[in-house]
Amino acid sequence: MVRILYDEKLLETLKRVYGCDLEKFLEAITRPTPRLYARVNILKTSPNQVIESIRSRGIDVFKDEGIPEAIYFPVEGPEKLNELDLKIYVDKRAAESIILGANLYTPGIIKCDRRVRKGSEVCIVAPNGDVIAIGIARMSCEEAITKQRGLFVEVTKSLYKAPHIIELQEYKEGLIYPQSLPAIITSKILDPKPGEVIIDMCAAPGGKTGHIVELTRGRAFIIAFDHSKTKLERMKMEMRRLGHDSLVEIWRADSRYLSMDFPWLVGKVDKILIDPPCTALGVRPKVIDEKKYEDVLNASNYQFQFLKEAVKIIKSRGVIVYSTCTVTIEENEEIIERAVKELDLEPEKIDIGIGTRGILGNYSDFYIRFHPHIHGTPGYFIAKLRKR
Repeated sequence: MVRILYDEKLLETLKRVYGCDLEKFLEAITRPTPRLYARVNILKTSPNQVIESIRSRGIDVFKDEGIPEAIYFPVEGPEKLNELDLKIYVDKRAAESIILGANLYTPGIIKCDRRVRKGSEVCIVAPNGDVIAIGIARMSCEEAITKQRGLFVEVTKSLYKAPHIIELQEYKEGLIYPQSLPAIITSKILDPKPGEVIIDMCAAPGGKTGHIVELTRGRAFIIAFDHSKTKLERMKMEMRRLGHDSLVEIWRADSRYLSMDFPWLVGKVDKILIDPPCTALGVRPKVIDEKKYEDVLNASNYQFQFLKEAVKIIKSRGVIVYSTCTVTIEENEEIIERAVKELDLEPEKIDIGIGTRGILGNYSDFYIRFHPHIHGTPGYFIAKLRKR
């Protein structure tokens, strides 16, 4: 049974967004999206070539109806899984990949039956107690715990079924990048152009940065900032895989202090993308999620600091795009309304033909929201601002 453990105040703030549809929203985030999206690296290939290559191996894949570089794989399920005697328990992060058919690697283990041997048929259990996959162990339990690296279980049947994108040859060749549809749309709304100075303030692991490189054909001056050393190392690997490593500068920094740490940026930046840390309430599928309203308030205060700093370094009439993968008004509409009131910013209307408008505020018609139970996507928010 999926466990969504939100305190009463958080549930109340979600009711501000969803009203009587709250249960539909909560149910939707426990399931995967019906489409698993990826973005085609248009600097290396075309969507048609990628689709033809993947289909040649009998895998269903389709072009998105509105975004030329977006492709998707249909997600099938749920399947009925029988509980087996040999069980392996995994953490939340591993479970949310395995539920779609990803294999289990040793870092995701919480505990396993000591009787598991190489070749054993096992069931994989999520933190909520649900069986989410069946597979064949490729090492013993003892070996997996000792080594803490490598493939532990090759999944043969999962609760939901979709291609494991990072195991496709097209992924290994840097032709595609797994990314949700709203995230792909966010970079399109930024509308980056060759010759511009563009900053991604919270860039790692690099999905939107890579897309900006591709949209500008590598002819913009792009700087990606993030404070996490681990995430930046992963981002550098991703940029190398995509062939973008020479087309973007990646720096470790706290983007809340760019005007002090990089004073030469002040007044020189054309466009800024801000995708700040958030409560991630829109991310799906969730097998377990525990949050409090206090988390929302803390995130909101943190997020606003990035907007305050962006205003200091961007040019007059420069564009800032703010996005989150969460759904609370406090982290979305209220942040933007506050920015317009307190900072030298004005909202710009977004016209993309999909999604719905904002929930409240003087400029709610300017924002774009994606709702899991309506659009079949993660929960997502996008706003576009221009410096006066």
